[in-house]
Amino acid sequence: MIYVTGDVHGDLGRFKGKAVARKLKKGDYLIVCGDLGFFWNDSREERKARKWLSRRKYTILFVEGTHDNLDMLEKVSPEDWCGGKARKLANNLFQLCRGHIFKVEDRFIFAVGGGESTDMEERDALGSWWKQELPSMQELEEARARLKEYRDVVDYVITHDCPASLMKNVEREDTFDHVSHLNVFFDQVGKECRFKQWFFGCYHLDKKFPPNHTAVFQNVIPLGPGK
Repeated sequence: MIYVTGDVHGDLGRFKGKAVARKLKKGDYLIVCGDLGFFWNDSREERKARKWLSRRKYTILFVEGTHDNLDMLEKVSPEDWCGGKARKLANNLFQLCRGHIFKVEDRFIFAVGGGESTDMEERDALGSWWKQELPSMQELEEARARLKEYRDVVDYVITHDCPASLMKNVEREDTFDHVSHLNVFFDQVGKECRFKQWFFGCYHLDKKFPPNHTAVFQNVIPLGPGK
């Protein structure tokens, strides 16, 4: 079974809590919509947490958010995985590379990590902001080309940020003046592609936006069957 949840920010409690522990078993997949947070400063505590995650019987997949150390992640070379490119960070832990399509069980999943920090200036001064957090136009063009190869049809879309058209509805005023080319790209994808549901995590909100977008944070949501 495949499940999806929102930002974790390095909190093992999210994995040890009843909501996850009751659901996940051997062979299952948990997809995190950005800001996994266990690749940040490589502290002793962080390494210990990653070791704990590596012992889980299920597989953890994630797209990067705006609070993941991209320099640290990029030290690992992507490899072929389930039809796309992913970084294997442990036996059961994979970062899904931007703009790739993965066949997991019988579902086709289009994954695009990244976003734009509203506090980038303050974080840049502290050395905790990465310029590559926002996908480049070339990365998005390549992502669009992959969708074309699938005739613009996938089962699920997994992102950290959301389409520009939804930003006014996510109940966070600090996002209203930060529409990026990524948000605009997501609008294009939403208009031109067919999918069952789109999940995004950066707004720390559990809320459905009919007909087929869902902001996810602490909920652990099972994905339906593929096409």
